[in-house]
Amino acid sequence: MTATATAAPTTAGTLYVYGIAPAGIRPPRTPGVGGAAVWLLTEAGLCAAVSDAPAQVRARRRDLMAHQSVLGKLGAQGPVLPMRFAVLTPDAEALRGQLHTERAHLAAQLDGIRGCVEMNVKGAVVPGYFADLVRQDETLRALARRTRNRPGYEANVRLGEALAKGVAREARHAAREVLARLAPLAVRTAQGAVDDEQVLSTSFLVRSADEERFRQAVAAQASGFGDRLALSVTGPLPCYSFVDAQCAPAGR
Repeated sequence: MTATATAAPTTAGTLYVYGIAPAGIRPPRTPGVGGAAVWLLTEAGLCAAVSDAPAQVRARRRDLMAHQSVLGKLGAQGPVLPMRFAVLTPDAEALRGQLHTERAHLAAQLDGIRGCVEMNVKGAVVPGYFADLVRQDETLRALARRTRNRPGYEANVRLGEALAKGVAREARHAAREVLARLAPLAVRTAQGAVDDEQVLSTSFLVRSADEERFRQAVAAQASGFGDRLALSVTGPLPCYSFVDAQCAPAGR
């Protein structure tokens, strides 16, 4: 198939890549990174939204917002494989070649996220869960009694460490419960990084029609586990977590 470009600039060189979508969508009118015009490079039934790359790509707020705005305009028209900020390709021919050779893989990726959005749910430890925890745990009650009877620096440290571990343990248990209850509402899930404070970080691929239902489910879980797990939901987002890394154009 002969490649075509929509509103392509006359200069050649490094291109900034926003995302890949089925051919036939409209180029977004919103300016891209560095204020550059965004245009569509089409090949083999697919198109890539690109702009001329600025001399330096920095994670400045206005450019991050421009990147997200372009993806939002594309996503409003249908499925899009979003690229992370600052993905570049050497030139248009290199990108055309990738669209052509990876057409089947890219098309399958687009089919997999069609009609969906990404919702991200995070859960953080609630540090004030001490009273309930002590009432429920005989070992902690005994330690608390010994500390009251024989107070001191070391005793306080031991009690504090035991309480912190217990609070984190209860938060992790709540996170598993929340994940088990939310996962059936999603097409797929992707686990993010967690630590001692943030014990839940999961992205959910949710059908757009189910977005409000998903939000209500998160709110219900936040109410049920709010004494030990602080939940937050972000979205809808481009489906970053459900795009195969192979989809990213080769570049710098």
